[in-house]
Amino acid sequence: MTKAAVPTRRARAAKRPFVAATFAMTADGKITTREYSQVDFTSREDKMHLLRQRALADAVVVGHSTLKADNVRLALPKGELRDQRVAMGKPPAPIRVIVSNEGRVDVGLRIFESTISPILIFSTTRMPRAYQKALREKATLHLSESADVDLAWMLQQLQRDYKVRSVACEGGAALFRSMLEADLIDQLNLTITPYLFGGGAAPTLTGVSKAFLPASIRCTLTDMRTVGEECFLTYRVKRRPGSS
Repeated sequence: MTKAAVPTRRARAAKRPFVAATFAMTADGKITTREYSQVDFTSREDKMHLLRQRALADAVVVGHSTLKADNVRLALPKGELRDQRVAMGKPPAPIRVIVSNEGRVDVGLRIFESTISPILIFSTTRMPRAYQKALREKATLHLSESADVDLAWMLQQLQRDYKVRSVACEGGAALFRSMLEADLIDQLNLTITPYLFGGGAAPTLTGVSKAFLPASIRCTLTDMRTVGEECFLTYRVKRRPGSS
């Protein structure tokens, strides 16, 4: 199924879901290696922390590049987390949302093997027709006529059409940076791990760009705990003055 293309102008309505981003990074601020390869540098507790944050949300959002690199189902394992959601009257797993400007999403990715929850793809009309045809069998497509995905509009559609009140953003850095720049992040869950990667080409939370963000973003620490050698931080991201 394909939803109607959106107007090219940016959406301006203020209402949108609450967005919490969850990342793990090394002590020197790297979220992966310079090759963007899969690297296991977090504990089992951190992996459960990510799943718990996912379970709290109505939708989980991920960029296509990150999804392709990790090749995960974005689901929830059978057990307590699913049971808790069902007991609250929610579906067993959040809606899964893929963001891709070019739309070349491989239908062979593992996410399409699971039917635990609906899959939505927000992309543009740059998505080749062959991909559109294949992906319509697996997901609902929201294609914009703009050059890239309007993230504010995406969140508004999730709230309006899918009754999404909370979103878990699981990266990657490019998507997170774009959402930060658009003032669309409300909470940052950050795990600090006891590793050092080094290297200017290895991405930080905001990617590998040397450019500053358009404006400094202030965060307030609301929770901190240590488990083993990892530190789990929760920040509330302050809205910029004048933002919608």
